[in-house]
Amino acid sequence: MKKHIYITGRVQGVGFRHFTRKNAENLGVKGWVKNLSDGRVEAVFQGTENKVKELIERCKEGPRSSYVKDIEVSDADDSKDHSSFEVIL
Repeated sequence: MKKHIYITGRVQGVGFRHFTRKNAENLGVKGWVKNLSDGRVEAVFQGTENKVKELIERCKEGPRSSYVKDIEVSDADDSKDHSSFEVIL
């Protein structure tokens, strides 16, 4: 399963990308996460259905200093198979 995620709220400057990478690695989810210029965080999660859903749930909470207002989830349309989880700068 591969999902494309957009996270809105206070999600930049609060360790959100590091939080996402750490949780993805703990769950065995592959993909990437990056900040967008409009203040959102964008990510692609690739893994088993239950692990991807668990990571999305964890992102709804985010790190302690964040505030997640909304998460948009759609099927990812990229065909790349990810071998790890990376933070894109």
